[in-house]
Amino acid sequence: MERIHATYLIESPFEIEKAAAVLAGEQSSGTFVSVPGETDELKTRFAARVENIELLDQVPEPSMPGEIIENKNYQRAKVKVSWSIENFGYNIPAMISTLQGNLYELRQFTGLKLDDFEVPESFASHFRGPYFGMKGTKQLAGVEAERPMIGTIIKPSVGLTPEYTANLVKSLAEAGIDFVKDDELLGSAANSPFNIRVEKIMKVINEFANKTGKKIMYAFNITGDLETMKANYETVVKAGGTCAMVSINSVGWTGVKQVCDWGELSIHGHRNGWGMLNRHPLLGINFPAYNKIWRLAGVDQMHVNGIKNKFWESDDSVVRSIKSCRTPFLNNESVIPVVSSGQWGGQAFETYRRTQTTDLLYMAGGGIMAHPSGPQGGVKALHQAWKGAVDGMTMEEAAKQYKEFGESVVKFGS
Repeated sequence: MERIHATYLIESPFEIEKAAAVLAGEQSSGTFVSVPGETDELKTRFAARVENIELLDQVPEPSMPGEIIENKNYQRAKVKVSWSIENFGYNIPAMISTLQGNLYELRQFTGLKLDDFEVPESFASHFRGPYFGMKGTKQLAGVEAERPMIGTIIKPSVGLTPEYTANLVKSLAEAGIDFVKDDELLGSAANSPFNIRVEKIMKVINEFANKTGKKIMYAFNITGDLETMKANYETVVKAGGTCAMVSINSVGWTGVKQVCDWGELSIHGHRNGWGMLNRHPLLGINFPAYNKIWRLAGVDQMHVNGIKNKFWESDDSVVRSIKSCRTPFLNNESVIPVVSSGQWGGQAFETYRRTQTTDLLYMAGGGIMAHPSGPQGGVKALHQAWKGAVDGMTMEEAAKQYKEFGESVVKFGS
């Protein structure tokens, strides 16, 4: 029978083999004491199995509250556990409950983090994954060349009128932007009702497309309950839009899958709340596992932070996340990594050096909006930076060759 395999990073004062066995038992057929009906046959068929244990380092203090044993070091390890697909079939919420359920409460662990998981090939016949993915999203945005999609976020996050926002989008389109999005804080605000915002912005985008043949992608934040998201989604489709943004942690897997299944827009997955799930090094979930959960739902675009970002996440973690998005999963379709968070053109050089790819959406908020030559100069500066990075220039060489990027270095490079 096919099995699902998951890898965890754990920490425990107990013997790791015994702690791992508790993890496997708690998340399948076991409990803290034998009960009637727990036969050998049942355990053979449904019990989780510890497949592999790789010992890591030891630490003198626990990473989190748990069982405290005096004069005892805390052993860390990487543990692989598997479950029969019979346990939950193709029910993803049930699978998530299995991979991330009560095990976080177990006293045997002073650290536990889901790092990654693998599903059988049969999942490909039940979940089609992204409708657009990396390739389709770039095509929708009119980006055929070997370069990143260049994008920005409307700032300030809330407070701007639909008319002001539409005029800003017009300027950005004329400057060569590929992608613009609502901030995740903006839904349907008192001075920016959703329907009116869509109408004003799409009028500008459609007029620019009719004039130039270039239709930029705007991610409207449709986040809400299912009824609200359905109405908002249909508003975007009717207006000729190509993208909708969903705050995936707020909406949940079932709601996000429903949105993705409608299949007419590229879905921009915003992971706000990510730090709550990942920031502690030994609690929560790492991006490879997190990314696969949302790819099963059908998300096309996934936030990954960025090199030298404004948040806590390390460059190594960001690079791993970008690689995870680009790695084929089930239907061999990659999702587009959304590189953002305190980005400007200066980080393009290190981003390209470490990833060797232009298959990403590179977004700058202040890096575009606060450019000395205005938003148009900010957009040009990002295009110039990425051209320089791909052509093998240093940041200093690109700053000398390109005026707008040079201005960016003066403004943001200190």
